[in-house]
Amino acid sequence: MKLTVNNVQKSFGERTILKDIHLTVHDNEFICILGHSGCGKSTLLNMVAGYMFPDSGTIEMNGQAIEGPAKERGMVFQDHALFPWCTVLENVSFGPEVQGTPKAQAREMAMDFLKMVGLDAYAAHYPADLSGGMKQRVGIARALASHPEVLLMDEPFGALDILTRDLMQRELRRIYEKLKTTILFVTHSISEAVYLADRIVVMKHGVIAEIFEVGLQHPRTFETPGFGEMMAKIERLLMEDEEEALV
Repeated sequence: MKLTVNNVQKSFGERTILKDIHLTVHDNEFICILGHSGCGKSTLLNMVAGYMFPDSGTIEMNGQAIEGPAKERGMVFQDHALFPWCTVLENVSFGPEVQGTPKAQAREMAMDFLKMVGLDAYAAHYPADLSGGMKQRVGIARALASHPEVLLMDEPFGALDILTRDLMQRELRRIYEKLKTTILFVTHSISEAVYLADRIVVMKHGVIAEIFEVGLQHPRTFETPGFGEMMAKIERLLMEDEEEALV
């Protein structure tokens, strides 16, 4: 799998959201797109998903232009977006069933992914019965059940409390190590990006300011040598404009 973003521009009315974006994502990479609110990171992710389109430039996957949503690009939102009238199992099996997989086979696949995220015991429950972290695990299982080549995640843990968020970060990294699905993960948390990613794409004011190779072995913690230094480098980059504005 190869995803390429070439010279992408995007505006809404008079406001330019993205300018001259170039990015290449290779198979099995875990990339975090990091930046302040309004920097364009979610807009970029939504264009990769096929929910919106660039004003100019191209976004291609495996050499083909992205022309809309497709099963090879699974999406996980901050709001888990589960169907409240469906059970957990039905939510996860929905994608494969829509794609033509026989119901029994789709349910079997769904149960496998629920086991992977540790929620097979909740298959018959409804989303209202679940905690926030559990709902997000169902959302991840649902996205993975369609066997996407790339998993797109738009601040999926942003609404969770800090302890649940830490748990979900470890859980996501475990799933990634098992499946090696390419992941594009949007966040505004520097520590989350350094914990999860192979590469961190730092965005500021609609442009890619810098791309960092993390280069730290997993499992990582705040005590891992180099973790704090990487966080400090990224924080300095993100704070440059704010410090200048205060002068």
